[in-house]
Amino acid sequence: MFESVSAGSVPQRYMMALGAAGVLSLVVWIILRQLKSYANQNIFFGVTMLTLLGCMEIIRIDYENEGLGRASSAGFNQLVWFLLSLVLMGGTLVAVKDYRIFRKFSYISMVIGLALLFSPMVPGLGVSINGSRIWINVLGHSVQPAEFAKIFMAFFFASYLFDHRDRLAVGGKKIGALHLPRLRDFGPIIVVWAACMGVLVLQKDLGTGLLFFAMFVCMLYVATGRVSWIIIGFIFFVAAAFFASQVFSHVGNRVEAWLHPFDNHVYLAVGGSQQLVTGIFGLAAGGLFGTGLGQGYPALTPLANSDFIYSSLGEELGLTGLFAVLAIYTVIICTGIVTAIKVKDGFGKLLASGLVFTMAFQIFTVVGGITLVIPLTGLTLPYMAAGGSSLVANWMVATLLLIISHQANRPDEDTSSDTFAMAALEVINEKKAQEEKQKMLRSHRASREVASQAVSTATQFITDAESDTESDAEPDSTEPPTDTREQEEYDE
Repeated sequence: MFESVSAGSVPQRYMMALGAAGVLSLVVWIILRQLKSYANQNIFFGVTMLTLLGCMEIIRIDYENEGLGRASSAGFNQLVWFLLSLVLMGGTLVAVKDYRIFRKFSYISMVIGLALLFSPMVPGLGVSINGSRIWINVLGHSVQPAEFAKIFMAFFFASYLFDHRDRLAVGGKKIGALHLPRLRDFGPIIVVWAACMGVLVLQKDLGTGLLFFAMFVCMLYVATGRVSWIIIGFIFFVAAAFFASQVFSHVGNRVEAWLHPFDNHVYLAVGGSQQLVTGIFGLAAGGLFGTGLGQGYPALTPLANSDFIYSSLGEELGLTGLFAVLAIYTVIICTGIVTAIKVKDGFGKLLASGLVFTMAFQIFTVVGGITLVIPLTGLTLPYMAAGGSSLVANWMVATLLLIISHQANRPDEDTSSDTFAMAALEVINEKKAQEEKQKMLRSHRASREVASQAVSTATQFITDAESDTESDAEPDSTEPPTDTREQEEYDE
């Protein structure tokens, strides 16, 4: 890429950043091998490859923008965020021994997630960009807190659904093929979900709201195993999409651009299909093998390094390059699905499936929007699009999947080994000791009961004897008989 856009010379700052990324990647891989040796490394290498491909294309677009008089440093900033993501991944792999610890902080995670979603609404903290108030200003940088909120909400949803999965699956009324849960079981989680949706609607971030909704429905289905949740979710989705297209003008414009992208009136309208059509022509220019790195014009498309990074890659790498990118995504997603299937812990199963499905759904909406399969949603491609919040948050998702896959792939203890036999013997001896202790306690308790009963019986006997003595001592009031025969019978 540098050979094409800068005469083969690599600027020193890029050389240093790429060198640091190589060293940190090696260090994190060693940590992964040592501490999470059973983790599936396809996830780590896949997200690393996608991130580097994204950085390459973003830097290439920066050079084109510079030639057009629009100076940009998004590529270098993306490398810095990549370094931070590697540091956070390494630290999390060292600090988190067992992912099940997050289950203990379910309601704390809920509070943190809601606080992150509400933070852009705080005066002086929130920042509006392109009409959406979904950013906060942190040390001069714009951060999108909803990217991190989805992780904390995934913790809460997984924990709550794991604790109440039986009541959600069995309790409640049945209406035809639909099985509705009881309000007392379903109420708390629906209130939290509704709060999330309400905040995102107020912030006009409907794409993230759609992502939260998809994650919620997926985890409900995994927790209960009922297809009725998919049907209910689809009905709600269609109703919400129709409502949003009628109420929010930018949503209506996206639907109109999707239905009539090449209509001249729609193309020239404010918020029309110009960006979408330009991206489609960029894909068409790439053909099967692409124009080559540095040989295309991806910067002609608005937001080419973020919302339309997939179109930019398609122009310079061609259909073959896009299939390679989708293949890497497929490997990561399939690995996550296998992890969710293999892990025996219910909380881990829900958490892994929710995170993986959210990633897959986001990829589908972005690629589908650019290729006219569905309307644009405003979401960005994970690991590849410019944006520090999205990159760091998605790397944390990959870290959680690595930790869960380590637990899922860990082999069962060998029952034929001496170590296992000794450990089992210790457990058996400890259990026997506890049983003996319980037996002694029961025997002692029974002895006390027998003694108490004996004392009670003796006391009653003494009391009865005293009563009989007192009755014998009383004088007989019967008058002695006067007849001799009666006297003899009386004496007998």
